[in-house]
Amino acid sequence: MEIRTKFSCSLLGTFLLLSSLLPLSLSHLSDEVPSHVISRRLFTQTPSGAVRQYLIPHNILRAESGLPPLKWSKKLANFASWWAHKRQGDCALIHSNGNYGENLFWGSGKDWKPGDAVAAWAAEKSNYNYNSNTCTKNRDCLHYTQIIWRNSLKIGCAKVVCKSGDTLIACNYDPHGNVIGQKPF
Repeated sequence: MEIRTKFSCSLLGTFLLLSSLLPLSLSHLSDEVPSHVISRRLFTQTPSGAVRQYLIPHNILRAESGLPPLKWSKKLANFASWWAHKRQGDCALIHSNGNYGENLFWGSGKDWKPGDAVAAWAAEKSNYNYNSNTCTKNRDCLHYTQIIWRNSLKIGCAKVVCKSGDTLIACNYDPHGNVIGQKPF
């Protein structure tokens, strides 16, 4: 399997352990769907608990920095799905240039999970210097800083298998992060 972003096995292990425990409150999943219908409506639209597979690793990273958890947004998930399907023909890591923050992931083959994408973005943590608010020279860190951007409060993600058989995962954040001249928190 090829991946275009570095992968963090330790974060994935943490994710898998916590996702198996799953004591997350469903009230954190959405501010757009009443809590009494979240489990019935949202999870029938999102197979295999994918919402939790995106939220848990994102919110673990945010908790490490003392940040509030992201909440799931159906509107952002729909946007992410729309954009991922637009890229399904070529599986290119091209940003939508919408008014949301956006992280994109590409992996060779179809067996990639939401947590794999988040772990790849989280692996950029070592490339970020908070004091200088910069990435290590010639290294990516902006996927990580988008995840931990204090003002980003909502997230929506989608996964597609491209015509090539490879996987593209898109996550959108609102409000967007990575504002030039500002630190994530």
